[in-house]
Amino acid sequence: MEKKISGDTLKIMSLFEKITRTGLKDCFEDKNKLLTFIVLPGRIRNAVGPKGANVKKMEGMINRKIKIVEFNSELVGFVKNLIYPLGARNIFQEENIVTIESQDHKTRGLLIGRNASNLRNFEAIVKKYYPQLEELKVL
Repeated sequence: MEKKISGDTLKIMSLFEKITRTGLKDCFEDKNKLLTFIVLPGRIRNAVGPKGANVKKMEGMINRKIKIVEFNSELVGFVKNLIYPLGARNIFQEENIVTIESQDHKTRGLLIGRNASNLRNFEAIVKKYYPQLEELKVL
C-alpha cells in the first residue's frame, strides 16, 4: 500500500532541496509532527550545512522540527543512520530481524519511546526501503 504525498509535503520537499542543494530520496512525518528527510548517500554534510545552518533555516521557515538521515543501501547501515545521534553498542541482523543493542538504559528508553512509538516509527521508515524486515528490536 503506497502512501500518497500531500501537496504541502511536496512543497516542503522542494524547499528542502532548494535550501540544501541536496538530492532528496524521501520525506516522512511522524505522529509527533517531526519531519524526517532521507537524503542520497554521501550528501548528509551538504544537507545539514555548516554548523547545522540548513537545519536551522528549514526549521525556522516551516516552524517544525526536522531530522536528516543519509540513505544506506545496507539495512544495518541505514538503521544506524536513522537512529543517530543515539548510539548503539551493536546493531546486527539475523535473517529478517534487526536488533539494536543500546549503550545504556537511557538510550534504550529513547530508542523505544513511550508505548514503543519511536521504535514503531523507525520500523515503518525502514520497512519502506527494506520490506523484508520483520521486526526492529532493542536490547
